[in-house]
Amino acid sequence: MAVVKLIVVSDSAKSVAVLVSGTGTLLRSILDNQKDRYRVDIVVADQICPGIQRAKNAGIRTAVVPMETNRNAWNDKLAAAVAAVNPDIVVSAGFMRILGPGFLEQFEGRTINAHPSLLPAFPGAHAVRDALDYGVKVTGCTVHYVDAGMDTGKIIAQRPVAVEAGDTKAELHERIKKVEREQIVELLHNATVENGKVLFP
Repeated sequence: MAVVKLIVVSDSAKSVAVLVSGTGTLLRSILDNQKDRYRVDIVVADQICPGIQRAKNAGIRTAVVPMETNRNAWNDKLAAAVAAVNPDIVVSAGFMRILGPGFLEQFEGRTINAHPSLLPAFPGAHAVRDALDYGVKVTGCTVHYVDAGMDTGKIIAQRPVAVEAGDTKAELHERIKKVEREQIVELLHNATVENGKVLFP
């Protein structure tokens, strides 16, 4: 039987919606570090995945919006699912879809994404592999605002991660994810919201 972990945070905390597609390891850090500064009100996925079960175990509202052939219709449904809680901040945490106009019309300026490279280097879904193939000595993680492009939004924060001799993709990615988890939690704690936009110091 799964252990249900309920998390109680302040009603005055910033409301956060999290988008996931996979295991939800970044989501776990976001959930585990809720205090009086932010709270996760909904987790939304594009498919049934461990991240959704992780949210359910924590007593968090969830929604699944499967990808459709009509991407505009899908974006509208995704936006409606997120809008149900009227979040201050939307975090794309391992969400493997590009967000389109129907979503960004409502949430651009308050949607952020965590990416495992020092953007603008190595955008896209294979950032860790691409960094290793290119032979860089330092890579890292970036949190940026989401716009209509692929990892092209304005950079909020970055942290470096050294590439060690003999690194495999899995080894390097795990070190990046550790730093990524620390970075996103710190940013969420320090974020402020003004006129529907999320700002960071």
